Amino acid sequence: MKSILAFAQKFRLAAVLVGVFALGTALHAQTPSVAAPTTAKATFAGGCFWCVEADFDKIDGVISTTSGYIGGTVANPTYEQVSAKSTGHAEAVEIVYDPRKVTYDRLLEYFWRTTDPTAKDRQFCDAGTPYRHAIFAHGAAQLAAAKASLAALEKSKPFKEPIVTEVMLAPTFYPAEDYHQDYYKKNPVRYKYYRTGCGRDARLKQLWGDLAAK
Repeated sequence: MKSILAFAQKFRLAAVLVGVFALGTALHAQTPSVAAPTTAKATFAGGCFWCVEADFDKIDGVISTTSGYIGGTVANPTYEQVSAKSTGHAEAVEIVYDPRKVTYDRLLEYFWRTTDPTAKDRQFCDAGTPYRHAIFAHGAAQLAAAKASLAALEKSKPFKEPIVTEVMLAPTFYPAEDYHQDYYKKNPVRYKYYRTGCGRDARLKQLWGDLAAK
């Protein structure tokens, strides 16, 4: 009789364990897996946003680029207000990218080598605070990466001038007027004339040498 009771108890325990296992399996099947994000944002100010936009559109993994204004005190500023240097905004480009194809560190490296980090409140032929050189980070991870990238560049830079780049968390970004978006595609002749006349590529070659991004 005792052996029968012992067998029954073992049978019940086994049944309970099987039930618990089955329930756990069912719950696991119902819990959606957390997928890695398919898009992320990066925002850089490197002078004329036409040029920054044109440069980053070359990168595999960049989904879109939007010219706009960031870092000022007026909501929804216009180009006339920003260029008058009365709002505190910088011309910038907001980049949407696929982190599975291109890393934020890669975008940072490309940003350095397509701009002049030594110019205070100017980039190439454009002068004033709207043309300051800055990295606007989206979140703590990007902020840490940007500061680390800046520190590494300060040790390895191929030029003597000090770096004056601002690094901060991104405030509100305001897209620029439609005629500024994809300007280099809509007005290729005028864009080429501006870029050449502004001396952008000539200065990049002088500053970075063979390290200048193509």
